Amino acid sequence: MSSYYPPAHPVVGVLGGMGPAATIELMRRVMEATPAADDADHIHLLVDQNPKVPSRIDALINGTGPSPLDELVRMAKGLEGAGATMLAIACNTAHGYAADIASAVRIPLLDMVTLTAGAVARRPLSRRRIGMLASTAVLQLGLYERAFEAFGIETRYPDDQAEIMAIIKAVKKEGATAGLRSRFNVVARRLIAGDVDFLVIACTELSLLVDGLDADLAKIDALDVLVATIVERTLPHRR
Repeated sequence: MSSYYPPAHPVVGVLGGMGPAATIELMRRVMEATPAADDADHIHLLVDQNPKVPSRIDALINGTGPSPLDELVRMAKGLEGAGATMLAIACNTAHGYAADIASAVRIPLLDMVTLTAGAVARRPLSRRRIGMLASTAVLQLGLYERAFEAFGIETRYPDDQAEIMAIIKAVKKEGATAGLRSRFNVVARRLIAGDVDFLVIACTELSLLVDGLDADLAKIDALDVLVATIVERTLPHRR
């Protein structure tokens, strides 16, 4: 979408609630990343904080729940109808439906997966291997694998992916506790020791734990990439 130029008053529609805390974190990071001297300098966000979207995990991994696609498309169309000029999804796993969501609306969707792969590819990579910290659904769908293949980059996941899923579920239940930060740091330490260039945090629940990672861990957070793109796409056009 590099050729897309939003209107004079860009409005970012956020498909949120997956989960609620991760959506609020996206909003907080957008606010903090925006150079502003007054209220009017900030970015106009329309947020559908919808925690009733059917579980992506149940639909994609367990096969026990309905597809969230219809609800995601309804949200996207609603945000478009309310005046959004571009869309963002505050959930990596939900990007498994990104193509269908994008085709249902006339405004562009900022694809966090594609954007993150591009951001990684612009970094110096000696091994051309990335350690992925993401949900099992992201792994099974091959979302990042396909995006990285275009750049000749391989992905690695933790040996104990079950621990990552347990941490993600616990964040949804308990919030970003000190204990979960510590557990996440242990998994991250083990993964980066496996001969990868750096880590990619590709779950917005895990983004809530990033401040608990050791400072020397080389990493990039997909949520930060999305935030930077939102600011970049709106900043030159705001009034």
